[in-house]
Formats: sequence, C-alpha cells, structure tokens
Amino acid sequence: MINRLRAQISEYFVGKEEVIEDVLICLLAGGHILLEDVPGVGKTTLAKILSRSIDLSFARIQFTPDTLPSDVVGISIYNMKTGEFEYKEGAVMHQMILADEINRTSPKTQASLLEAMGEGKVSVDGVDLELPQPFMVIATQNPVEYLGTYPLPEAQMDRFMMKLSIGYPTADEEIRLAKNHIEGKTVDEVKSICSSEDILALRKTVNDVYVSDAVLKYIQEIIELTRNENRFVLGASPRAMLFVVAASRAKAFLDGRDFVKPDDVKAVSVNVLHHRLTLTPEAKIRKEDIDSILKSLVIKAKIPME
Repeated sequence: MINRLRAQISEYFVGKEEVIEDVLICLLAGGHILLEDVPGVGKTTLAKILSRSIDLSFARIQFTPDTLPSDVVGISIYNMKTGEFEYKEGAVMHQMILADEINRTSPKTQASLLEAMGEGKVSVDGVDLELPQPFMVIATQNPVEYLGTYPLPEAQMDRFMMKLSIGYPTADEEIRLAKNHIEGKTVDEVKSICSSEDILALRKTVNDVYVSDAVLKYIQEIIELTRNENRFVLGASPRAMLFVVAASRAKAFLDGRDFVKPDDVKAVSVNVLHHRLTLTPEAKIRKEDIDSILKSLVIKAKIPME
C-alpha cells in the first residue's frame, strides 16, 4: 500500500523522492510538516496530492494578517430560534490541514493551532472537541519574504516533526513537469489508494517497530550533543527525542524492517532537529550552517555495535 502511495505521489509530484519519503515518514509517525521554500515549487500541490491519495477530508487555510483564531478552530454562534449557542466548526476540523503561508498571520492566530497539533483536540468556549483522525498539518512559508510576516515562535516550531525544503527540480524533471501540464495532468485526477482507517492501522504497525536500548542511547547521545554544542543557543528538547524515535520507526517500516537501525536514526535526525535549534550571534556572523553542525554531531555520536 505504501509503495503504491509513493508511486502515485511521484507520478504527479515530479522528482524529489527524498521529500516524498520524508512526508510519508511523518504521515506514518503521526507528525506534522513545515515546508519552507520559495513560491511555485509545489508545496501546495504536494499536500493536495497526499490528501487525495489517502481519501482524507482536506481544508486549506490561506493565512493573512486578518485571519482570526475562530477561522481556524471554529466559534460558538447564538441561535435565536433555539435560544442556545451552536458550534460552527473551523477549518481545523478536517483530517488534513494545509496552513498556507502560516507566517503571514498574527501570533495569536498561529497559536490557535498549538493545541490541535500537540494534543489532537481544540477547546472552544471551555468545551474540548476531538479532531478527526488521522490528523495532519502541512504548513508552508516563504523564506525570502519578510515584509508583513510573523516568524513562528520556538514553541510552534517544536510542534512540527520535520521542516523540509523542496528545492528546484532538475532540468529533466522540469521538462517532465511541463509535459504533464501540457497534457492536462492535474491533481484533480488523483484517485485514492487507501482510506483513513488504513493509515491508522499502518500507524499502529509502526508503533510496534522494535527500538533497542542501545539505539535509544544513541539517539539520546545525539540530543545531548546538541545541548552541549556552544554554537547553539539551546539544545533539542525531550519532545525532539521522541520525534526522532517515532520518525526512525517509520523509516524502518518503509524499508521493510520491524526494528530500528542506527542508519534509520541518521536518515531522519537532521530534518527532525534542525528547525528546533538556533545559532548563537557569533555563529551567525561566521555564517555557520545548522545542518552541517548537526551532521557532524551525528557522526560524533557513538554508534551502537550490538
């Protein structure tokens, strides 16, 4: 099922096999994704293809400075006929949410997604409402536009399992993309391969993937190294370690194994950790790169030999 899902996404979202795999890892691990890239590289298209392939209820929120928290989580409206307040659901009451240009809205509206992403529920007028499962947020932001934007705070960044960059396609991929456009091959043609129940069953299988104590110690050592690295303002949080574990299990499952290897940890660590870390002013002046530092820390960590 996963192989067919991967093949269909690749057919419409040309190239970028690594990005597709990372998206599937987050889907199976129950995580959320932040896509940060320049306009026009297919961030929105990728989210739409994924939701159609899995037959999930889909909602797109185009964030603007005047978007309100009630637009996201919903609001209670007084019904004059019944004399009671009725809940009118917001866009978040869907299984897959595309939070487009999330850094264009105010911090108050950004924060309305925190509870939904962290706990799978929202609170409206003191009433807790469970979100439909599986629930996944794919947020996008443009890294080159700063006018009229509100950078995501660390607390919100920490809710995303991975931050990915799609990048420009190769020459051959771009030509193939143009041919698809000429032939009228659009996202609307995408057919569902599996249901939401299938994804929930797959997530349960991923949760059964074995992680040895030695691999857990290896992951913890990587996290500890980020905390001791003097080029970072703060190290990775305990939530970051849990996300590395979950992503490693999903990576092992995608590779057809029921146990996690150190190679799985290496494959996911950078994408899970880099958006949780901030360079010190001195490191920024020296133009240090977070990904390069992280890769060196992963290499530095002692690999379990059992």
